[in-house]
Order: sequence, then structure tokens, then C-alpha cells
Amino acid sequence: MENINHGYGRDLDLNLLRVFVVVAEEGSLTRAASRLYVTQPAVSASMRRLATFVGAELITRQGRGVALTTRGAELLAAARAHLTPLIAAATAAPRFDPKLSTATIRFGLADGLESVILPRLIAELRAEAPRMQFIVLPVQFRTVEESLLSSKIDFAVTVADELPKSILRQPLTAHPSGPKAFVCLYDARFTRLPRPLTERAYFTQEHIVVSYAGDTRGVVEDALGKARTVRVSVHSFGYIADLIEGSPLVATVPSLLAGHLIRARPHLRAVPVPFSLEGAQLELLWSRATDDDPAGRFIRDVVANVVGSLEAKSAKPLARSGAVNRAR
Repeated sequence: MENINHGYGRDLDLNLLRVFVVVAEEGSLTRAASRLYVTQPAVSASMRRLATFVGAELITRQGRGVALTTRGAELLAAARAHLTPLIAAATAAPRFDPKLSTATIRFGLADGLESVILPRLIAELRAEAPRMQFIVLPVQFRTVEESLLSSKIDFAVTVADELPKSILRQPLTAHPSGPKAFVCLYDARFTRLPRPLTERAYFTQEHIVVSYAGDTRGVVEDALGKARTVRVSVHSFGYIADLIEGSPLVATVPSLLAGHLIRARPHLRAVPVPFSLEGAQLELLWSRATDDDPAGRFIRDVVANVVGSLEAKSAKPLARSGAVNRAR
């Protein structure tokens, strides 16, 4: 029997040990059944299965109840030693201290957000979680689903289309669509745009577009079905400010990015586009499988606070940009 049990130890139903401990504590199959919310025959069957597995009788009848055999007493001591910490571990609330955490967090940022969000985000995280490690990867709406589901990243900050229910999402920006979602960015020394910007004036400009497909179509062409006069097409918003500054070219960019660029470059201005562009809402995305991770919750809260404060801050240079336009 000893050799057989050794070979089939992996088949032990640990719930049998739980039933056995309750029987031992109650000294009665009937009272044990009541405590476990099962029938007395079910308790008897569990005890027979455990005795067969162990290869020895564990209880014996004594009066109206039961008593442990010598082998049963040995098993009870061993079972309690292991079951008690297992139950405690299963029922204990998760403990997380960001100051002590050494977790490695992998997050994806949409194109153009690195310079906007990352400096402030890392500064906040270094203050709150100085021992954590962060790995930043680029994502965009075509790749974010695969990156999250394959665990390449723990969460992402980007725009996204339809996603499966296994990915959770939290809006981060206040203007998911409409003329406030995107603005037309330009160098006021080389370009004069009316305010409010008219559609005719918009389409007479020479544009830079960001195209991940490597063509001259951008968000405006997809939304309106009208082509702009495109002089330059790039694959990243990271080039936009350098190309606009010192040239008559204009670019249509998200408001959050525009506010950041105007703060850093005093000659740049922005005016809301004269039409609504859907799908511009910036979101925080993460896998449902990691929703209860305390480190993940901490990071998501920090990200939401950082983006919210940056959006409010970006509105100020955009408002000043509008005041300059009106003065002209």
C-alpha cells in the first residue's frame, strides 16, 4: 500500500483532509455533516476514501460518536499543520506597500505620449515606489490587444477600437470626440489661421500627417473622406514639432500633445479643427486577469492622476494660443 500511495499522491483530494479534520474536531459524523452542510452518508464516504488512500483506519466507533485511531491522530496533527496556513493564505487580504515593492511593471504608451506623460509619470512613481522597475514599450490601436493578451505589457495608455471583454478600459481624457479632441498645430511666424478655423482654411494648408500604414492618409481622411494637401507623412507624432517649427506646414494632433508642445516651443500655436473626429479618447487598458493585482491597481491610479493633471495643464497653453489668434 505504501508504494501505491507514493505513486498516486498527486490524486489525493485535499477536501478529504478538510472533512477528516472536522470529523476529528466534532467526534461525530452527524455533527461534522451539519457543520460542512453535507449529508452524513457523504461524510462517511469521504472518510472511507481517505482511509483507502492512507491504507489504514483513521477513526473507530466509540459510543454514539467516533474516536481517532493512532494513525488518525498522527494524520490530524500533520493535516492541521498544513491546512491552517493554507486557509490563512487563501483568506488573507493582499498586502502591498509601494515603498517596498520591487515589482517590474511593463507598460505601453501610444505614439507621441512618451514625451508628454513619461517624465511626469516616472517622477511620480519614483517618489511613491522607489524600488519598482519600469519597462516602457510602444503600442498603438492595432497592436495593443495582442500586447495585453500575450502579457508583453501589464497595461497601456493609448486609443483603441473594439476590444474583447477580457481587456478592461478606463477613459483618461475628457473629450473623446468633437472639435476639442484634435487641434491644428502650426508655427505662428510662418502661418496665419483664422479663429474659429474654417474648413476651407484648413484644407488650403499644406499638412504633415501621421500614418502608421506608410501612406498619406491620416485621421482626417478616414473620418471625412476628404484628402488634404499632404507634403510630409511620418510614422510617429514624435517628429511633428520639429517639422512644424520654422515651416508653414500644419499638423492635426491630439489636444493633450499640442498643449505639451506649445509649452516647450513658444512659436507654436493651435486652433481647434472645424469638424468632429471620433475615436480620439485616450484610455487606460489592462487585462481582466490582472485586475485584482495590488501593484497594478496602484500604477493605474497614478497614471490616471498624472494624465488628468496633464490634461488640465495642457488646456492653459491652448487657451493662450487662442488669445493670440484672436488678437491677430
